[in-house]
Amino acid sequence: MRGLIPDSFIDELLARVDIVDVVERRVPLKKAGREWTACCPFHDERTPSFYVSPAKQFFHCFGCGVSGSAIKFIMDFDRLEFPDAVEELAQTAGMTVPRESGRDGAPREDKTDLYSLLEDAASWYERELPRHADAQAYCKKRGLDADTIKRFRIGWAPAGYDGVMKALGNSTRRRDLLDQAGMLASGDRGKYDRFRERLMFPILDRRGRVIAFGGRVVQAAPASGQAPPKYLNSPETPLFHKGRELFALWQVKQANQSLARIVVVEGYMDVIALHQAGLPIAVATLGTATTPDHTEILFRAAPDVVFCFDGDRAGRAAAWKALEAALPRLRDGRQAYFLFLPDGEDPDSLVRQEGKDGFEKRIREAMPLSDYFFSELSHDVEMGSLDGRARLAERARPLIGKLPDGAFRDLMVQELEKRSGVGANLPASALHRAAHQPTTVQRSLVRSAISLLLTQPTLADRVDKPYRFLRLDKPGVGLLAELLDLARARPGINSAMLVEHFAERPEYAALKKLMATLSVGEPEAQAMEFFDALTRMDDQATTQRRDTLLDKSRSGALDSAEKAELRELLAARARPPVAST
Repeated sequence: MRGLIPDSFIDELLARVDIVDVVERRVPLKKAGREWTACCPFHDERTPSFYVSPAKQFFHCFGCGVSGSAIKFIMDFDRLEFPDAVEELAQTAGMTVPRESGRDGAPREDKTDLYSLLEDAASWYERELPRHADAQAYCKKRGLDADTIKRFRIGWAPAGYDGVMKALGNSTRRRDLLDQAGMLASGDRGKYDRFRERLMFPILDRRGRVIAFGGRVVQAAPASGQAPPKYLNSPETPLFHKGRELFALWQVKQANQSLARIVVVEGYMDVIALHQAGLPIAVATLGTATTPDHTEILFRAAPDVVFCFDGDRAGRAAAWKALEAALPRLRDGRQAYFLFLPDGEDPDSLVRQEGKDGFEKRIREAMPLSDYFFSELSHDVEMGSLDGRARLAERARPLIGKLPDGAFRDLMVQELEKRSGVGANLPASALHRAAHQPTTVQRSLVRSAISLLLTQPTLADRVDKPYRFLRLDKPGVGLLAELLDLARARPGINSAMLVEHFAERPEYAALKKLMATLSVGEPEAQAMEFFDALTRMDDQATTQRRDTLLDKSRSGALDSAEKAELRELLAARARPPVAST
C-alpha cells in the first residue's frame, strides 16, 4: 500500500508536522525534560511509560514496546491503514496526497472513486425521498423533522431493479465501482440494485465520508409469503467493515465538543429519535454484536459507555457479548453501564413517552458493569451453599482475568472474594509485567553506529565512499550502508523519516527499537562516538580478514595474492602505533 504514495511526499509530510501536536490532540501529554510523557494509550498502566520525542519526531512506550513516527501513531490510535493515516495527517497539514503509478506505468487505483460514487448514491437517495409518498408518510409517522432528515441524510431507494444502476452506472467502470461498493446484488437476471423500497441511512466514517448504507422497509410484512428483512446493510467492502464502524458516530462528534458519555442502542431509528429529542450521544452497531473494536472506538469517544438493550432474552444475550468485548478495554478512567428497557419498548418509543429528561434519568440510573457482571453470573447459583459460591468463582475468574491491571480489576477481585469467599489468585497480565521490566537492546558496534546515525542523519554527509566497514562480516552492516545512502540522498531528512522509509520491511521493528534507545548527549560528542564506531568496525574487518587468511594458510590453500595480503596484514599488526605530536 505504501507504493501508492511517493516517499518524497512522506518525507515532506513528516517534516511539516510535529509529532507532539499530533499525539497531544489525542492523548494529554506532560513535559518531562526534553521529552513528553503520558500513560500509554495502547495498553493499560498506572505509571507513565509512553514518551514522545520532539527531537526524534518519534514515540515509544517502554511498557508494551509500541513505537513509530506520527504516521504510525495515527495508524495505531485511529485504527487506519497506512494510506488513510497519511491522508488524515496531510489534511491537518494542508497538503494534498499525490499518487504514483504502478510498475507497469498505469495509474494505481485508490479508493477515491469509491468514496465519490457512494457520495453520489447518498445524494441520489436524498433526492428520491420527496418524490415518494410511502417514504414521506413513514417519516411523518415516525416524527422525523426536516432538520433530522437533513442531518442524517436520510433518503429513499425506490422500487425497481436498476434505479441506482441507471442513475450512476453509466459506464462499465462505474458499474464495477457500484459492485465493489456493495450497491449491487447478483441473481438469475444478473446484477440488480441491492436496496429497493427502503428508507436509506448513509453510514459515515470518522471523516464524514459515506462508506456504506443501511436500509429499512417501511411497509408492513405481507400476510403471506416471505417478508424481506426489516434492516439490510451493505456487505463488507474495501471501505466498510461492520465490526469496526458505528452508525452516527460522526454526528455525535459533530454535536459534542467534548463527550462524557455515549449510548449504544440497537437500531437506526432509535439513534435518530434520541438525537432529535436532544440527546446527540447515541450510536448503533451495524447489524452485528458489539466487537472489541467497537468498544475501543467507543471508549476513545467517551470515558463512560452505556449499552442499551431490550430486556428480553435476545437483549440480555447481546448485552453479555458487549460486556465480554468491553472487559479488556476497561482500564482505569473508563466505565461501562447497562440499561435494560421495559418489555415492548425501545429507545424511540420511550423518548417519545418520557421526553429527553425521562430518558436521561434512565441513563443516569443504568446498572454499572460490576453489578450486571455478578448478577448475571450468580442468577442461577445457590449462593448459600459452598458449591454455589465455588461455581461463581469458577465462572468469574477467567473473565476478571481479562481486565487490564488497575484499580477496577483490584476491586472486582475484592468483590469476588466478598461474594464467594474464594480468592481470585490472578497473575499480573503480560503487559503489566512488561511495563515493569526494562527494555534492553543488545548494543553491538554496528547497532551503536546505526543508533547514532538515527540520532543525527546529517552525519552521513561526512562519511566518504566507498564504505570501508562493508568488508566486515557482521549482521546489520548492509543496513548501515543503506541508511547512509538514504540520508545522503535526502538532505534534511530527520530520524522519523529515515525509519519510516523501512515501514514495510523486516528491519522496521529493529530500527524502532534502536530509536527507543537513542542516547542523549551533545551532538559533537555523539558524532565522535559514531566515527569512532566506524573506525573500530574497519579494524574489526581487518582482523576478521587476517584471521580468515591465517586459517586458510594452515591448510596450504593460499594463492600468491592472498599470501601477499596476509604478509601485509601481519606486518601492519606488528608495526608500533605512530606517536602523535
